[in-house]
Amino acid sequence: MRMRPTLSWTPTEDLPEGTTDLEPVADALSAGGVLVLSGAGISTESGIPDYRGEGGSLSRHTPMTYQDFTASAEARRRYWARSHLGWRTFGRARPNAGHRAVAAFERHGLLAGVITQNVDGLHQAAGSEDVVELHGSLDRVGCLSCGDSLPRRELARRLEEANLGFEPVAAGINPDGDADLTDEQVGDFHVVPCTICGGVLKPDVVFFGETVPPPRVEHCRRLVDEATSLLVLGSSLTVMSGLRFVRQATQSGKPVLIINRDATRGDRHALTRVALPLGTALTTVAGRLGIPVDGHATA
Repeated sequence: MRMRPTLSWTPTEDLPEGTTDLEPVADALSAGGVLVLSGAGISTESGIPDYRGEGGSLSRHTPMTYQDFTASAEARRRYWARSHLGWRTFGRARPNAGHRAVAAFERHGLLAGVITQNVDGLHQAAGSEDVVELHGSLDRVGCLSCGDSLPRRELARRLEEANLGFEPVAAGINPDGDADLTDEQVGDFHVVPCTICGGVLKPDVVFFGETVPPPRVEHCRRLVDEATSLLVLGSSLTVMSGLRFVRQATQSGKPVLIINRDATRGDRHALTRVALPLGTALTTVAGRLGIPVDGHATA
């Protein structure tokens, strides 16, 4: 039986204070072989809120769990209504300076790869190529029965046709692309089935309470093994899906560096935690290394 997801974390020990010293980060990148692990915090400057920071979405929103989604048609109706509306805003988000800096580090051969916990595709839109989407991507949708897959834009078209005039005003958008709607706003939103078998469609993302596919985890573990250091960007590391890689790096003697304004669950494993905005911190480091951070984007 799966446990309910970990949605919050409270330190049970005194953790080191964050610093503004970027030299350890610059030193690690100049040595090369850095593996980036990014979380929702890197996308906040693109207008997508994080889960747990100041004003984070968990203060007003409980994410859909895999168990609820698969067990309840009403839960699926609520999810798809909110996700369909949120997709319109989510799809307009553009990479920020933090994403562009990561892409610039990759182009200059300083990275061993990028593991992202985000489902927004912004690393790739900024130009990063070697990206593992740990929790999947909202760009894809799959059938839970027959396994057929389709682009999200195709599902969006079908949902538009099935719900003409659906134009509620959301109170906010969440990191998983889920818009904040009341039950009254959801109304009788019509959910469309798989066109192949009539089964239940689900976004190709790992919901809270769901496990990351083992082959994907093993691929990420190999990346950690091959890296010289691990740089965590904008993740509280509350959930084990990301924290396990920090622990793995520490156990193998590789330095862990974190850039996150708030304390994280991985701080006690880290060489340093830089408490600066990510866009500012990463562009500053890039400047020190003589690497231009341009507006290159593929989407």
